[in-house]
Amino acid sequence: MDKTNPGNFFEDFTVGQVIEHATPRTVTEGDRAMYGALYPTRFALPSSAAFAAGVGLDPHPVEDLIGFHIAFGKTVPDISLNAVANLGYAECRFLRPVVPGDTLTTKSEVIGLKQNSNGKSGVVYVRSTATNQRGEVAVEWARWVMVHKRDQEAPAPDTVLPDLADVVAPADLVLPEGLDFSTYDFTAAGEPHRFADYEVGEKIDHVDGVTLTDPEHMMATRLWQNTAKVHFNTQARPDGKRLVYGGHIISLARALSFNGLGNAQLIAAINAGAHTAPAFAGDTIYAWSEVLDKAETDNPSVGALRLRLVATRDHDDTMTLRGDDGKYAPGVLLDLDLWALIPR
Repeated sequence: MDKTNPGNFFEDFTVGQVIEHATPRTVTEGDRAMYGALYPTRFALPSSAAFAAGVGLDPHPVEDLIGFHIAFGKTVPDISLNAVANLGYAECRFLRPVVPGDTLTTKSEVIGLKQNSNGKSGVVYVRSTATNQRGEVAVEWARWVMVHKRDQEAPAPDTVLPDLADVVAPADLVLPEGLDFSTYDFTAAGEPHRFADYEVGEKIDHVDGVTLTDPEHMMATRLWQNTAKVHFNTQARPDGKRLVYGGHIISLARALSFNGLGNAQLIAAINAGAHTAPAFAGDTIYAWSEVLDKAETDNPSVGALRLRLVATRDHDDTMTLRGDDGKYAPGVLLDLDLWALIPR
């Protein structure tokens, strides 16, 4: 009897299939420390327990993306172990802050399938939900991933494409219980800019860059228990390179965005996201943001900024997303559309 798991291939998925992912993961202060060692994050709220308590969040939450990466990692052995690439995200909402001591468990439902024209792979759409030890939903999201076929002669399934929203409506954003920015300490946060200081259409060059190394991106991916072969095994790709986990680029870009968006303390939702080009060790990552929209919330002390966060290979002072042909500009690695909470 074969006791090893080769992972699911495209033909193993069916629309409506629900997968309970193994290995619940308990969040610790070690995760906070490792995140800070891997990414140049300086946001005051996840960095300082005193600052977090001062805005009504006690116990002290970890970075929003820690919960996302942990929950995402749970899905990999069942969804994307045999992936060609993770393609995009939609309808991601951060519904409850994750704190040390929380144990996250994830499940996914297959919501769409489409075989590629080459017959060698297909795109699998899933909706995943991460709950804590009390059964409370912490994070939910949809994503789509290109997965190899085991047997290229296997018949193609009926194409089912899910209807996914372009943006999470501001009314559907969930603010953490107790959050209060009315006594926000701008000096401790490190920047003076608040909701009213940003204008729709404004672009912000986050200036700083980080050069990728294989040890760091592999350590990060192992931290999240992401087992996708392409991130570790040089024999898993024809070019012999280790592909950097897209979430690693997301966290680098988010951390770099502090310079100019230091008071965008919490991510409330990810509306859409695309990994537009692969990244490898030796690439130097920069980031810029564009303000796409602004929304008031039911909390008079909290506003929401809709931001396009773009990561690039090398610095682009023109902050160009697409060329005249409509395709992503050379060097663009990540196009992420998110809502962030900021003092009003």
